[in-house]
Amino acid sequence: MEPGLPAIAAPAPAADPYAEAARSRAILAAQEGAPSPAIPGGSPLEEAGAPVRVSASVHVIDGDTFDYGPMRVRIADIDTPEMHGQCPYETALAARATQRMRALLAAGSFELHALGNGRDEDRYGRKLRIVTRGGRSLGDVLVAEGLARTWTGRREPWC
Repeated sequence: MEPGLPAIAAPAPAADPYAEAARSRAILAAQEGAPSPAIPGGSPLEEAGAPVRVSASVHVIDGDTFDYGPMRVRIADIDTPEMHGQCPYETALAARATQRMRALLAAGSFELHALGNGRDEDRYGRKLRIVTRGGRSLGDVLVAEGLARTWTGRREPWC
């Protein structure tokens, strides 16, 4: 455990650690017609254009946002807690999600995929992208580890 961070109870183990991510992706697809963040052959993400391979360092802002050169990227398939959360639990979980995303992005090159649904930016001007390595969404990694939720089209409270 990192010094200065309060202990956080681990989520209860599930029979399928990706069940919540699959459920949330289905909700997102129904709401926005968005593609699945998994990248199997013939995925709508591939049809949206070639992914951008990133092998340079990035600056992680929080668990679902980072800077890649002059571009600010919002990881589109997840929602992580806010750094200045509404309660100590949210703030502590946000710190862990940020540290984990920093480690995942630093572990090697990754790909940025446009959504393919015509939506390129959020209301803050951040590029909406799904981040993958080896065909697996890095957002799904955070969801499976209990550090994020799959994006459902709106923010949900963490406290």
